[in-house]
Amino acid sequence: MTRIPDVTFKTRVRNDALDGPNPFEWKDVTSDDIFKGKKVVLFALPGAFTPTCSTSHLPGYEKHYDEMKALGVDSVVCLSVNDAFVMYQWGKAQNAKNVFLLPDGSGEFTRKMGMLVNKDNVGFGFRSWRYSMVVEDGEITKMFVEPGFSDNCPTDPFEVSDADTMLAYLRN
Repeated sequence: MTRIPDVTFKTRVRNDALDGPNPFEWKDVTSDDIFKGKKVVLFALPGAFTPTCSTSHLPGYEKHYDEMKALGVDSVVCLSVNDAFVMYQWGKAQNAKNVFLLPDGSGEFTRKMGMLVNKDNVGFGFRSWRYSMVVEDGEITKMFVEPGFSDNCPTDPFEVSDADTMLAYLRN
């Protein structure tokens, strides 16, 4: 088994005690905060507001969230190399209620996972390759990586990191 990288994510959280039009504040969230002592399904995707991510990837995990929880998963996390502001707005636009949207704004986690790819060919810069994994107490126990992993890959495969594949794995 492989241990997940130890990083600190810069997130934004709502604080109703704050007055004014922006009731959010920065909160550092560590890898341990997310994974320690938990069974977590994490799926990573190239970007918020992109077609496959918005029409299939995130909606599939939202749809199957309760089933995954019933199979012993403590949380479902969607990671993207986007900043906290973008991830928050995408979550609102997607009406995401269950999946935790985790911004990897600097790409540190993605780079340490070995999943950072250059998508300059489509104007994205560095992003995450599409994958999903099961992490138990910080150890990766299963990983589904989309085929064709490479910089400037002209396609965006979506064959094995989907919610249906993960759900089938969790059922076995």
